[in-house]
Amino acid sequence: MTRQIETRITGLKLMECFSQEKDELVFGFAAARGKKKNYKEFFLKAVVFPDFSCLYFTDQFERAKKNSVDLFNQLMDLEVLSVRQFLNERCFAINFEQGFSVVFKLYGNRANIILFQNDEVIDLFHSKIVADKNLRISTLDRFIDQSYEAFVAHNQDYHKLFPTFGKIVNAYLEQEESITWQKIRDTIDKLENPIYYIIRWEHQLHLSLLPIGEVLQEFQQPIEAINAFYILYNKVSTLDKEKAVVLRKLTKEKKQTDMYLKDAYQRLEAVDSTIKNEEIGHILMANLHQIPERAEKVELFDFYRDKDIIIKLKPELSPQKNAENFYRKAKNEKIEIEKIMENIENREELLKNLNLHIEKIEQAEHLKALRNYLKANKLVSNASQAVSYKDLFKRFEVEGFEILVGRNAKNNDLLTQQYAYKEDLWLHARDAQGSHVVVKYKAGKKIPNTVKESAASLAAYYSKRRNETLAPVILTQKKFVRKTKDLAEGQVIVEKEEVVMVEPKIPKE
Repeated sequence: MTRQIETRITGLKLMECFSQEKDELVFGFAAARGKKKNYKEFFLKAVVFPDFSCLYFTDQFERAKKNSVDLFNQLMDLEVLSVRQFLNERCFAINFEQGFSVVFKLYGNRANIILFQNDEVIDLFHSKIVADKNLRISTLDRFIDQSYEAFVAHNQDYHKLFPTFGKIVNAYLEQEESITWQKIRDTIDKLENPIYYIIRWEHQLHLSLLPIGEVLQEFQQPIEAINAFYILYNKVSTLDKEKAVVLRKLTKEKKQTDMYLKDAYQRLEAVDSTIKNEEIGHILMANLHQIPERAEKVELFDFYRDKDIIIKLKPELSPQKNAENFYRKAKNEKIEIEKIMENIENREELLKNLNLHIEKIEQAEHLKALRNYLKANKLVSNASQAVSYKDLFKRFEVEGFEILVGRNAKNNDLLTQQYAYKEDLWLHARDAQGSHVVVKYKAGKKIPNTVKESAASLAAYYSKRRNETLAPVILTQKKFVRKTKDLAEGQVIVEKEEVVMVEPKIPKE
């Protein structure tokens, strides 16, 4: 991927860098700046959500006329010198003149875009990932001995040698019971000379270098593949996303149940295939006169199998006490078998229900029907992560800023504790019951007073002060709002605040 990016942008200059969505940054490159249109334009859009990171490339991009903010201004009109893929890391850098570099760090929920000059961090796209301020380009390459000798030295645990393989590559390798060095080398060869696949694996779309799961599309060129993946991913409906969250949870539980049942049946088989403790007790009791005192073992005739067997004894016990010891073990053995059988019965019933849930969820064609089924079967908590925040709270937009309003005390806690970041503006009617209100922060953009006033009016309107001519409203950053365990639903402690007087009303969007 980075090799193809390098061929497209090396020698071009950065003409613009802007964000018009919270987790999205667009880079516009061109050979020369024109009055109306730049020459040989090429755009890179980077999406870095906590649960999804992706790139998108295009020769045309229409910037929104409002609600966008310029970032990384130090790079304007600087030429791209190279693109660098870091060794054994899921990140790469675009290197510019004057020692500037932009590092794309695609680490799952810690994904970020970082501006460096030489070896120092100058700016962060996601400023909340404070640890990224301490990064150094000189330390991003990870040199790992990935030789056969190292493989042997690590007891053939390839995970330590190839930390960037990820879930899909590991699953591809683990399709076979034993993972040989040749299998690893063959897989690496596929990764280094790839075909690009869009796959559905574990109920989710992925861009993969290996054919696993359901292969939906296949590509030879990386930019073509990642563009197709990005478009397809965004087309996936809310229904599909909610299904995927629940199905992944249920499939994982099904896999764990299958493994438990396999282990339980193996334990039963092992118990059944060995000589029973009760039988040994009977053999001892039938031959008490042949057993010497203080014997550590004895060879006796096994009348169950018509042959001699050697029985280990406790020399400190009499022959009769040894027999009683085996009878006691037999009693415990029966209890264990009964418990295993009971657990097997319960797990088989669970497996039956899991298969039924998976089948019903896969068949659901409407979002309402899916949610009703999840609620009726108490599976709602499994899908809660998939519900969009836009469905959870009242939502308004003023001058391009998103304003969220809690619906009740419990919903207020959800908004403030889980969906508000420390940079967001938090509002509440002073000394009155009412909704929590949050104005979502936009990177590099100050919240205008007019937006603050509109949000304050909402906080007053959705409170017990709705009928007052003017109402006092608290404003503060979310980082100054905290909740302790002793507080009731919706209650918080505000450590720093300012108060404005506003008319309670719903602003015009």
